[in-house]
Amino acid sequence: MRKKPRILIVDDENIVRESLRDWLNIAGYDVDAAASGEEALPIVKEKKITIMVTDLVMPGINGIELMKEAKKIVPGIAAIIITAHATVQTAIDAIREGAYDYIEKPFCPEKVEHLIKNLVEHQALVEENISLRKKIKDRFQFGGIIAKSPKMLRIIELVKTVAPTSATVLITGDTGTGKEVVARAIHHLSGRRNKPFIATSCAALPESLLETELFGHEKGSFTGAIGQKKGKFEAGHNGTIFLDEIGEVNANTQVHLLRALEEKKITRVGGNEEIAVDVRVIAATNKDLKAQVKEGNFREDLYYRLKVVSIELPFLKDRKEDILLLADFFLKKYTEENNKGQRDFSPEVIEFMLYYSWPGNVRELENMIEHGVILSKSNRITLAELPQDIVYPCPLEEKTIDAVMKCHILNVLEETDGNISQAAKILGIQRMTLYNKLKKYNFAVNKLDS
Repeated sequence: MRKKPRILIVDDENIVRESLRDWLNIAGYDVDAAASGEEALPIVKEKKITIMVTDLVMPGINGIELMKEAKKIVPGIAAIIITAHATVQTAIDAIREGAYDYIEKPFCPEKVEHLIKNLVEHQALVEENISLRKKIKDRFQFGGIIAKSPKMLRIIELVKTVAPTSATVLITGDTGTGKEVVARAIHHLSGRRNKPFIATSCAALPESLLETELFGHEKGSFTGAIGQKKGKFEAGHNGTIFLDEIGEVNANTQVHLLRALEEKKITRVGGNEEIAVDVRVIAATNKDLKAQVKEGNFREDLYYRLKVVSIELPFLKDRKEDILLLADFFLKKYTEENNKGQRDFSPEVIEFMLYYSWPGNVRELENMIEHGVILSKSNRITLAELPQDIVYPCPLEEKTIDAVMKCHILNVLEETDGNISQAAKILGIQRMTLYNKLKKYNFAVNKLDS
């Protein structure tokens, strides 16, 4: 069970300090009080305070300076700033210096209690996710697949079942979901593991070159063919060939692929000799091949020959349990590659990763973390070091009223470091109205005060 938070009220006005302490005590919290920053710091250290509610303007140490010093003592402490001098700049400064939120005098104790309730839930979420990230061990890694979500665990079981067989496999899923990773896992667990694994993208080459890439060619078979060349199928003999983006294969190459699968024979371009090949084919696509068959763009017999076993990979947003496991894996990978030393994610980055919709799936997550590692100057990666077009997307090429409004809202959120309460005040709308607009735009935000 999670320990109850320890709260410290810091205010030089006795009536504010004591009335707020009494209110929160009645609400069931463990509360201490201090009349100044100098008095507060020993209490922070002794009691291991987790939440501090402090006045901004006080004799001696002010609220923001106190917050900074308190974070040196208890790095995870969260601060709410009380101020009678609220301005937009004051709020932005407080949030940017690390405050959870601010509240204006005069205020009612119920509002502070509600804010603390949200903060406690926020801290619980962050602690839970940090704990989850620490659990990334071999039991969450299987043949290169990093997962603990039910959907991916079912796929892992399917991989285990199909790998020892000779069946062809069709892996489907959106771009960036990890189709090649699954293909490599199948190869790794098969009897062909010590033989070649050859991956090729069927969309990376023009139609005229794809066939020679796969099946090879004889000398003089076309202009530029100055010598004999073996293709992927010969090079992959006794191994596995991974054909990515199989839906891009032209009609002529489809015929030769079908023959290679059914007869285990190929003929080089420009040649007559039949060459026996023993390869296992794993194909992948982000297209609906069944629809392509109906439209006459893909051979039905080849489709069913490839689809002996089908594995469909989920979107990253549908396997949220895996996001932080993957993030830690990529963090370690890119810190080592770039000699960056130990790095960690700020709580705001953790929340962003969990709430973002990840249209680019695992590949987008990996690219984002590599970007953050490279730009990071300290041992903690913050939202400011992530690609800003991801954190605050703004399609400037769109000129509709809705697009301009969306862009303006996201720019204001960037100015307030993702604080919804402050952004709503700047925009002159209710916080719930802002939430509803963000849901409409399908954007994740830093839910610091949700």
